[in-house]
Amino acid sequence: MYAIVEISGKQYKVSPEDQIYIPYQPDAAVGDSIVLPNVLLWADGDNIQVGCPCVPGAEAKANVLGHVSGDKVIVFKKKRRKRYKVKRGHRQLHTRIQISQLTLN
Repeated sequence: MYAIVEISGKQYKVSPEDQIYIPYQPDAAVGDSIVLPNVLLWADGDNIQVGCPCVPGAEAKANVLGHVSGDKVIVFKKKRRKRYKVKRGHRQLHTRIQISQLTLN
């Protein structure tokens, strides 16, 4: 059984007990349970339902495991012969969740 859910404009393929990193959710505290209502595709064996755009009655439930920072991205700018160099780093925030169950009513 798996589903394709939309979270913050991005699509993820999830199954029960999967752990995924999603864009940072500031309103979700560690240990909270969240519901992901935008299920675009729901599949269980030969039974596949595709939404238009969402499957009615389908939802995924997940538990928030924590908030983490991603890998560092280095931004380096340079203009030759102008004595201009700028080096900056950035770490994007992510929320780690574990899918607890997929339901279809």
